Amino acid sequence: MATPAPAHTDDAPPVEDAAALEAARQARKEKIGRIGFAFVFPFLMVVMMITGYLGAMHDPRPNDMPIVVAGPAAAVEQFASALENADPDAVDIRLVDSADTARAMVIDREASGAVVLPAASPDEKAATVYTAGFRGCLSGEHGPGPGDAAAPGRRPADTSAGSGPVARRGFGGSGPDVPDHRADPGRLHAAEPGAILRARIVASASHGPDSGGVVGVAALLGWIIAGPVLGVAQGSVWQVLGIAWLTVFAVGSVQLFLTRILGPLAVLAGMLFLMVLGIPASNMGMSVHTMPGIFSWLHGFLPTAAAGEAFRSVMYFGGNGVGGHLLVLVTGAVLGLAAVAGIDALKRRRNTYEEPVQSVISMTGGATAPKTWVRYATLVFFPLAMVAMMLSAMLGGMGKPIPREMPVAVVGSTPEQAQLTAAGLDQNMSGMFDFSVGTSTADAATMVRDREVVAAFVLPSAENPSATLLTNGAAGMSQQQAVQSVFGQVAQGQGMTLGVDDLAPLDSDDSVGTVSLYLAIGWIMSGFLLLIVLAMAAPDLMRKRVLVPIMAGWSVFMSAVLWVIAGPIVGAIDGHFLPLFGVGVVAIFSAAMFTTVFTRMIGLLAVLPVVAVLMFLGVPSSGGGLSVYMAPDVFRFLHDVLPLPAAVESARSILYFGGDAIGSQLLTFAIWAAVSFIVVLVLDTFFARPPQPIPGRAVPPGVADDGGPVADAAEPASASPAGRT
Repeated sequence: MATPAPAHTDDAPPVEDAAALEAARQARKEKIGRIGFAFVFPFLMVVMMITGYLGAMHDPRPNDMPIVVAGPAAAVEQFASALENADPDAVDIRLVDSADTARAMVIDREASGAVVLPAASPDEKAATVYTAGFRGCLSGEHGPGPGDAAAPGRRPADTSAGSGPVARRGFGGSGPDVPDHRADPGRLHAAEPGAILRARIVASASHGPDSGGVVGVAALLGWIIAGPVLGVAQGSVWQVLGIAWLTVFAVGSVQLFLTRILGPLAVLAGMLFLMVLGIPASNMGMSVHTMPGIFSWLHGFLPTAAAGEAFRSVMYFGGNGVGGHLLVLVTGAVLGLAAVAGIDALKRRRNTYEEPVQSVISMTGGATAPKTWVRYATLVFFPLAMVAMMLSAMLGGMGKPIPREMPVAVVGSTPEQAQLTAAGLDQNMSGMFDFSVGTSTADAATMVRDREVVAAFVLPSAENPSATLLTNGAAGMSQQQAVQSVFGQVAQGQGMTLGVDDLAPLDSDDSVGTVSLYLAIGWIMSGFLLLIVLAMAAPDLMRKRVLVPIMAGWSVFMSAVLWVIAGPIVGAIDGHFLPLFGVGVVAIFSAAMFTTVFTRMIGLLAVLPVVAVLMFLGVPSSGGGLSVYMAPDVFRFLHDVLPLPAAVESARSILYFGGDAIGSQLLTFAIWAAVSFIVVLVLDTFFARPPQPIPGRAVPPGVADDGGPVADAAEPASASPAGRT
């Protein structure tokens, strides 16, 4: 006798239907989580980076900077008291009994500088200032001195002399008595490019495979580019390679631990410690004694600081002091690996350990997940390519900053006087400056304000017996310092008094002129990060009819967020909301549209060309940190065509020059966005691919990959999430 089928009530669906509904609910929850991650991750990354950099570095000021003073007891006490009374929080005065001790403390980097006061004998009338040019790029520039209180605007070219003559001595170069870096335009802001950028490659390499072989290849690649190819690195090859290997291995070990406990969000934690906190605390680009006090403490144990100081020690100081920094890296590696082993052992004991699976869309942009060997080859290639591109572009552009055809006007009482002076200067400084001549100081001042020339050298006349250098600090601090240094030496050699007139000084909240650079980086990062993460985590949002409104809304939102960070939160800017907001919207959208092209073609590997174009080439050509007239000629060309330089010039124009250059920069953004959109249309029309499943995630029968039910009518196989309109 047959058993009758169980009866179904209206409120009890079949078991198969209940399982399908539960699977559909789980798929929808996963989809919501992926979409949320796609927006939260780039938001946190941009906010973290820009808040950290702007907050720490938009207005560096001396903060307990260690200064050694030696000389006659009475004079030393009087001098130290004067320094401390001028700004008690700026300096940490240490008195020593001899000039030799003061020199040794500077060489050992125990002090940022030393002042040796003259003895009472008539043969010694000049005080001597000792600095280590390779100790920290801005240590000397922010060092105290009686003349540092000079008001902005017209001022003497040399404000460090104080009440009497000062002789300068520097350490850290070809010998014990190298001229201080302030007198050498080739070392302004980049006294140690090899050490700075070696410290920065750590973040790129740390997310690659954590194996000694790959780490060794990364270290060797970095040395080849920085040493034999570009010639900016010094020191023993084996010492530099050893530090590079240890640095990448240590950071990779710690990053592996963070991945165990945070999963994908470990990238944020890694960037926080390596870049957001690590760069200001590194004592590389800016002295740690000009950062807020917490960074002096972080300098003692963060890996970026340890790596940079270790490189500096072996490259410029014969290995003096390298042991402590290597100990930091070794400790980080040991603790990171030990923590990973402990976590894995605990999970195995609790039977909760799972082998990692690939959980993102195909890295190469193919219709299916790549083969195993392709995946591992890509994982090796990815970090090595990032390191190679970063070092090649950044060191190639900023490794040897010297004036190259920098436009300067020479103004004389007569055309003949100006022409003769310009010819003599050009003969002595061939290739450094591009001189034009004139007889009107007013016309020259207009050219300086309009950024047609970097500076104007006005010769003495009957009305004004001293020479004058007209500069534009808001147009770029590095180029202003370069012309002040060079023409200060020219005037001194000719026995002339030189006054410096800054026609557009920087705001007190933007004392080094980097606010426009950080704003621009925030705009560009907001654009490309969103698209990279969307392509990985939420590919179903990559359809044009969905993506374009998303990019537009994201651009509006992030532009407002970045203004709030730079203005009310950090205090780096005051006002200018509407123009900065508008330019930010256009810049973010343009960067996002450009990124879309490569995510369509090569998936996650889009990071390589996008970051190369927008950041690695964009930063050296932007003029935001280093003048384009101090970089190779190719970067001067890129300055006129890339989005990041357009963003920097837009922000700078709004903040300091009434928005006079906005039109041409907006045209640059429009061209990039329009061309990118056309390319996307072509790709979607002729090269659309089938939908790409997310490897590692099972999709239940009857449920579409996006969490919804399978459509009744089959779509053509060539229609893809990226290609449907």
